[in-house]
Amino acid sequence: MTTLPLEELPRPLPAPPLAPALTSGRRARTALSLLPLLLIAAWAAFDRRSLYDGAARLVAADPWWLLAAGLFTVLGWGSAALVRQGALPDRLPTGPLIASQFAAGAANHVLPASIGAHAVTLRFLRRCGVPLPRATASLALYSLARPIAKTLVLLGFVVACPGLLHLGDLIPDGRTLILPAASVAVSLLLAALLVTFVRPLRRPLLDVLRTALTDVRVLHTRPCRVLALWGGAAAAPVLQAAVIFSVGTALGLTLTWVQVTFAFLAASTAVGAVPAPGGIGPVDAATVFALVAFGAPMGTATATLIAYRVLTVWVPLLPGALVLSMMVQRKML
Repeated sequence: MTTLPLEELPRPLPAPPLAPALTSGRRARTALSLLPLLLIAAWAAFDRRSLYDGAARLVAADPWWLLAAGLFTVLGWGSAALVRQGALPDRLPTGPLIASQFAAGAANHVLPASIGAHAVTLRFLRRCGVPLPRATASLALYSLARPIAKTLVLLGFVVACPGLLHLGDLIPDGRTLILPAASVAVSLLLAALLVTFVRPLRRPLLDVLRTALTDVRVLHTRPCRVLALWGGAAAAPVLQAAVIFSVGTALGLTLTWVQVTFAFLAASTAVGAVPAPGGIGPVDAATVFALVAFGAPMGTATATLIAYRVLTVWVPLLPGALVLSMMVQRKML
């Protein structure tokens, strides 16, 4: 048996360059995991005065009413998950779905017009194996069902309690409705222009439209999906109003639950189309105005909305960002 010299022995083939690609993927996931925390830090620095004022008022408030407000906040995440499931024929895992909506809440308060929440939800649906046209169509149905259900609930309050509601002070004038109407008109115009002139987008948008029409017909043949979609969409604004009422009662607001609920419904319906992160700003100002129209002192109404935002935005924001980061790390998003 002859022995080959050491320099003539066959050398092993070099390993394929997979390690750099894997390392880049890990770095990208790590960056995406840290991005929500960095955005929260920047927002906290920008809005630190409102955060401090709201936290100071919450410390001095009635803890039992604040506990009730926290319970209604948690139920609000459940209602969002219910609407998401009702807008989709496919069965979604319950636990991850609720976690995704909790994480989406953190993203929703950073980007305007619910873009952050929709992006997180879209990524979650794709990870669950939902085709892109169907996932996009479910987001459109979700966005359509929420304002329709809120308007129907508002009309229900008007019919059920005509004597308790001072409609003349709360109905917005024509100038107040110009901005929401313009926002809706511009959105529809942009969609029409994209379909007409951008050929690469025409087919995907038409696929989404066809899928949406098909899914709407299928969903409304299933009573469980109808109840989840429209029941959850109707419950969501009522739960938000319950949070405001609980926080206001903890701070000494003397308005009834019916008055607070109608004030919030009227305010959010009037200016809800204004693209602001999580509706913060226009909806808050309109709600304060509505509460004052019912007889609440300006200082108490303002303090109620500031404390409400701290409880529903700032308190769950860090846990929501951590859940978002964890879901990114586990490739659930």
